[in-house]
Amino acid sequence: MSEYDHIRPYLDSEVNDALQAIGGHAIMKALLAFSLPGLSEEKQKEQLLKCESIYDFQIDIIYKGIQNILMQTSEGLTTNGFEKLEKGQPYLFISNHRDIILDTSLLNVALYDNDLVMTASAIGDNLVQKPILLELSKLNRNFLVQRSLSPREMLLSSRLMSKYIRKNLSEDNRSVWLAQREGRTKDGHDVTQQGVLKMLALGCEKGEDVLDYFKEIKIVPVAISYEFDPTDKIKMPELMAKYYEKEYIKSSNEDFNSILRGLTGQKKRIHIEVGDVLDQELNEIKSMELPQNKQLQELSQVIDQKIYENYKLWPSKYIAYDLLNQTDKYKGFYTEKEKRQFERRIDRRVEPYNHIALKNFLLMYANPVINKEQLQGE
Repeated sequence: MSEYDHIRPYLDSEVNDALQAIGGHAIMKALLAFSLPGLSEEKQKEQLLKCESIYDFQIDIIYKGIQNILMQTSEGLTTNGFEKLEKGQPYLFISNHRDIILDTSLLNVALYDNDLVMTASAIGDNLVQKPILLELSKLNRNFLVQRSLSPREMLLSSRLMSKYIRKNLSEDNRSVWLAQREGRTKDGHDVTQQGVLKMLALGCEKGEDVLDYFKEIKIVPVAISYEFDPTDKIKMPELMAKYYEKEYIKSSNEDFNSILRGLTGQKKRIHIEVGDVLDQELNEIKSMELPQNKQLQELSQVIDQKIYENYKLWPSKYIAYDLLNQTDKYKGFYTEKEKRQFERRIDRRVEPYNHIALKNFLLMYANPVINKEQLQGE
């Protein structure tokens, strides 16, 4: 028994037994059919049961499935910055968060393609309430972030998770992926929550300086950008509730539907950009001699800036900005055909004459442009 047993993914020694147990589940059969379309059902099952480790499962099944998703629902994945990372070196990737499954899956595709250390990835336990989803998350090296705890339980859980993250990075030579905030960004405004950094800081040992620790674990900001968000329609009710300052209550299957829509919906082009390891920035914050809370606030702003700098602004973002502001400021960044395509998307997702809904929908796409403008001092 380990103190991490209730949050950790499967050990390699547990993988084959887990696959034996769920190999006949309808969702697993669907995953196999999608990942290995050229094989009979019997051969697909045979291939699955050859997996003796998480790495085997990720490369032989999940990697192939993600490649098929890219072929069928996008115009391709582009990446930049991975050539700066060292082979065999683990990193702590802190990323903006738009899609429940794809953000981390696509990052791992890029890491694998560049022969770099793949990640253990945080996932909220609220997203894996269905037993089959929990099984698949544990087979895909996800560790659980516990939600809906009392303040005392949350502190204990955060302390345990920070220790687990440090163990991955420092002892197991395993990279880690964390979203910059709890839950996905719904309005396109990517902001690092200081609570994420506070949780990481709990991994410091007694007497250790938190910024020195952050240098040791090699924090790398990551920006992922989808030209079209396949879950934009699903996000609208929550955005509208927030606008009207009403409590938003998720439907029972909302997260599951978001996962499916994210995987199967059209995304057009996708880009992942990894920044440089934060090093000099941490030195500069340390030289300010601030209290720890202020240090973490400064660091969260640095991470935001790096994500805004590296976020790929697709034509859809510029179109939304110009429509929102009734301007043609960025007309050089898109074609009339692209604008008409985006306007048709709006028509399918926003009720006619609902100006509040239209504004919130456009902001979802335009906020990255607004953030980059503010970063550049415009």
